[in-house]
Amino acid sequence: MTEKKRTVTYVWVALGLFVLALVTTIPGSRTPKEFFDQGEPFYPNFTDPNTAATLEVVDFNEETGAAIPFKVTFENGKWIIPSHYNYPANGKDRLAKTAAGVIDVKKDDYRTDNPTEYEALGVIDPLDQTVTNVTGRGKRVTIKGTGDKILADFIIGKKVESSEGMYFVRVPSQKRVYAAKMDIDISSKFSDWIDSDLLKVTKDDIQRVTIKDYSINERTRLIENHDLMVLTKKDYSWLANKMLATEEVDNVKMNDLLTALDELSIVDVRPKPEGLTESLQKMSGPIRITQSDVQSLQSKGFYFTQEGSLVSNEGEIETETKDGVVYILRFGEVVFGTGETAAASSDTAKVKESGENRYMFMSAFFNNNNFKEPPKPTDTNFTNKPDSALSAADKENKERDKAYKEWQRTVEKGHKIAKDLNDGFAKWYYVISSSSFDKIHKKRKDLVVKKSK
Repeated sequence: MTEKKRTVTYVWVALGLFVLALVTTIPGSRTPKEFFDQGEPFYPNFTDPNTAATLEVVDFNEETGAAIPFKVTFENGKWIIPSHYNYPANGKDRLAKTAAGVIDVKKDDYRTDNPTEYEALGVIDPLDQTVTNVTGRGKRVTIKGTGDKILADFIIGKKVESSEGMYFVRVPSQKRVYAAKMDIDISSKFSDWIDSDLLKVTKDDIQRVTIKDYSINERTRLIENHDLMVLTKKDYSWLANKMLATEEVDNVKMNDLLTALDELSIVDVRPKPEGLTESLQKMSGPIRITQSDVQSLQSKGFYFTQEGSLVSNEGEIETETKDGVVYILRFGEVVFGTGETAAASSDTAKVKESGENRYMFMSAFFNNNNFKEPPKPTDTNFTNKPDSALSAADKENKERDKAYKEWQRTVEKGHKIAKDLNDGFAKWYYVISSSSFDKIHKKRKDLVVKKSK
């Protein structure tokens, strides 16, 4: 090509680029269709977070190749967690907060509509069984209103590199993937959605702790007693039975135990058989159980003795409050895994994961022994007299009446607290973490030390 022709070619190329640039900057000119909705909300009709009634979160376990569902919903007038046997949830405020965050999510930056890129971006639907990939699965988050109306539905993928708070996002029914800024606490952690105050007691209210250190010979069903330790609060210190004159309770370690009891939380639950639950909810009378109930209990590490007492294969601990309410925590079988993947060691399907959680059987009762019934008034003649006309006998009866009614209120309150607790405890086998178990499963040597000189 001659120098003259080459120059002419350059001129035409430059002119073409100039025209293209001019056309693309003219107001009202057309842009690629991929960018038409950039900056718009994913679900423009979802504007009121209080209309959200259900949250579904589906994660994916790459090791097992299985989807892990979590769901919280409002049903029959109460919040429940269907993915955890309809355990009661404190879901309204958290769900509204999550929904409000979802409303603000916009299509900040279009990335691709090519399915071959989904794995790299982490936006493969965890529920899609037509795809063989176990990697590249995202977290699917679905919010529904009443009547299961879908208000929002996302697959949240990997974080966008070098972009703070940005994630790859795809709507399951669509091909397009966007980068979107998300500031949402989308928790599928069971403990985040429940009442974390399981015992409903503060450590300062605990007056007595009884540690029953025993184990069960599962072959002979005989109890092997090791120690019975009773710790009693006196002023700001603690005393233990069978303590030598040279020993004392380590108040720091005791405080750690009380704190662990106060902050005790659960990581999972399993339902008890319905018949067993009904029997346990009774505050008096014999417990009637079937053979299937016995099998259910034994599979979790709990047994009835020939005398009818319930025992557990890792002992138990009792805590008594100043209100006279006694909590009994019985420790049973190991549960392998964590959270939704937890499986009992006696279950057919074992999960090979780190973490050995443990079953816990809880019950409560009111101890009348600490509240001696005071004498009743011999008569109530004082009720219709002014104070100035009261005789010495009237004044004594008035004081008796006041003390007796105060005793009645205390006893009624204690019984009600115990009944309300039992109504909840009776339905569930609780699962606590191995760390929580280690904090509250103590022996004498852990708490009693030699006196400091």
